[in-house]
Amino acid sequence: MAVVDQVYGSTRRRRAVDWAFRAGALAALALVVAPALWLVVGVVARALPHWRWNVLTTLSAGTSGGLENAVAGTFVLMAGVALLAGTTGVLTGVYLAELVGPRRSGRPGGVWARGAIDVLAGFPSIVLGYVGYVALCVALHWGFSLLAALLILSLMVVPYIAKSTESALRQVPTNYREGAEALGMSQGYALRRVVLRSALPGIVTGLLIALSVAGGETAPLLYTAGATNNLPTWSVLHQPVAYLTYYVWTDYNQPSNAAHVVSNDAALILVAMVLTMLVVARLIVWRTQRHAESAR
Repeated sequence: MAVVDQVYGSTRRRRAVDWAFRAGALAALALVVAPALWLVVGVVARALPHWRWNVLTTLSAGTSGGLENAVAGTFVLMAGVALLAGTTGVLTGVYLAELVGPRRSGRPGGVWARGAIDVLAGFPSIVLGYVGYVALCVALHWGFSLLAALLILSLMVVPYIAKSTESALRQVPTNYREGAEALGMSQGYALRRVVLRSALPGIVTGLLIALSVAGGETAPLLYTAGATNNLPTWSVLHQPVAYLTYYVWTDYNQPSNAAHVVSNDAALILVAMVLTMLVVARLIVWRTQRHAESAR
C-alpha cells in the first residue's frame, strides 16, 4: 500500500510539473504574441478608415500625396540587401559550417570569423548609420545614395543570415554527407546537391527575416539614404532614395492630419510587406518539408 501511495504521489507531482511547464510556456508565448497583435491591430485600425488605393500610384508631395516613391525605394533597398547581404551571409555560413567545422576545431579562421560576426551583430543600427554617413557619404563624397544605404543595411543583417545558414547546415544529418561521399560525390557537388537542398528552408527563413529587419529600419537610412519625393533611378551615388519608414517616422510627428494619414498608410504598407515575407518563409518551409517527407 505504501508503495502504491508513493507511486501515485510521484505521478501526481509529475503531472503538476507538466501542467506548470505548459502554463509557463503558454504565458511566455502570450507575452511575445500579444504585443505583436496589438501593434498590427493598431496600425490597421488607424490606416483603414482613410485608406485609398491611389496612394500606391501617387508620388509624395511633402506631408501629403502618395507613397509610390517610398514603396519603390523600399523594394529596391530590399532587393539590393538580398543580393549583397544574402550572398555574403550564405557563403559565410557555408564556410563556418562546412569548411571550418565546430568551435572545438580551434581553427583560427573560424574563431576570427565568428568573433567578427558576434561583434558586428552587437552594433546598434544608428551607430552603423552614423559610421556610414561619415565614411561613405562625407569622406568618400558619395552623398546620400543608394549604395551607401545598401552597404550599411547589408552590414547590419549579414550576421543574422550567416548564423541562420550555419545553424541550418548543422542540422542536416551527417548520414547525408556520408552517403554522398560513399557515392563518390566531390565535396562541392555534395554540398550543392544534397546539403544545401536539405538546409534550404532554414536558409530562406533566415534570409527573409533579415530582409524584414532591413525593411523596417529607419536610423541607418536617415544617415545614408536621405529622403526624396522622386522615384529611384539607376544612379547609385549622389541620389537620395525614398523609403517607407521615413514617412512613418517623419509624418507622424507633423501637426497636420494629412501627414498623419500618410504616416498611417506607410505603416500599413510596411506591415503588409513584412507579414507577406514571413508567410512566404513559412510556406517555403512547409512545402519543402512536405516534399522531403513524401520522398522518404
